Amino acid sequence: MKIGFIGAGKVGCSLGKYLNNHGSEVTGYYDNYETAAKEAADFTNSRHYKELLPVVKESDALFLTVPDGIISVVWEQIKSMPIEGHIICHCSGALTAQEAFSGISGTGAYGCSVHPLFAVSDKYHSFLELSTAYFTMEGDFYALDQMMDLFRSLGNGVQSIDSSKKRLYHAAAAICSNQVTALANQSIEMLCECGFTPETARKVLKPIMCGNLAHVAEAGPVESLTGPVERCDVGTLRKHVECLPEEEDQILYVLLSKKLIKIAEKKNPDRDYEPVQNLCEKILQRNYEMMSKRSL
Repeated sequence: MKIGFIGAGKVGCSLGKYLNNHGSEVTGYYDNYETAAKEAADFTNSRHYKELLPVVKESDALFLTVPDGIISVVWEQIKSMPIEGHIICHCSGALTAQEAFSGISGTGAYGCSVHPLFAVSDKYHSFLELSTAYFTMEGDFYALDQMMDLFRSLGNGVQSIDSSKKRLYHAAAAICSNQVTALANQSIEMLCECGFTPETARKVLKPIMCGNLAHVAEAGPVESLTGPVERCDVGTLRKHVECLPEEEDQILYVLLSKKLIKIAEKKNPDRDYEPVQNLCEKILQRNYEMMSKRSL
C-alpha cells in the first residue's frame, strides 16, 4: 500500500515517519505551504509534491492530516480526481468519515477515520512514542479492514467504534488529556502561591501525578482512589474549598468531588458518604446563588 499525505503538520509528519520506519511505503506530502511539504518529505525520506493531483495518482491511500475544519474542504478538492479504489483517511478524533467525506460512495473510494489515542505534541519527535498508541477507527468496512490490518501489523492496538459514538469517544479522550492538563496547571499555580517556582512545582507534582495515573491505568479508578473524599473527611474538604478564592474554582472542586463520591461508594460500600454529598450540594447552591445575584 502506497500512502500519501495531504497536510504536513505535526500529525502528518509523525504518522508518516512512524509508517516509514516500520516498512510502509510513504509516497510523500502535499501542503499549501511548499516548504512544510518539503521538510516533511525530507524527514520521512519521501517526495514533496507541488500539486495535489500527483500525490493522489501515486498513492493507494491518502491521509488528510489537516485541521478538522479543512478536511471537508480538501475532500471537495480531491473527490473529482481519479480516486476510485483509494482509501481516504483523516485523523480527526471528533469527525466521522461520513461527515468528512460527503458523497464518497459515489466516487468508488473508501473512507475511514484513523485517530491515534495519543497527544501528538511535537512534529519531529512524537513518532518515537506512536508504537504505544491505540488507534481508534470507523468508516467504510473495506477501508476499516485495511487500516486495522495495517496498524495491527505495526504492533499497535486497534479499536473500531460505531460512528454514532465518535463524539462521545473524543470527549472521553479530551477529558483524560486536555482537561487533566488544566487541572495540573491549576495545581502548579496554587503551589506557586505557596512559594514554589513553576519548575519546582512541576518537579514535586510529577511523582504524585504520574504515580496516580499509573495506578488508575493498572488497577482502575476504584482501587486507586485515596484522599479526603474517599475518607469522608468533611472537615478537610471544607478547608480546601474555603482556600479557593474564585467561585468557579470552588464549583470545579466540588463537581469533581461529587464524581469521586460515586467511585468512593464502590470502594467502600459500607461507608456513609451522605455528609460529603450534603457539603457539596450546600457549597454549589451558595456559589450558584452568588453568581446569579451578580448577573441580575
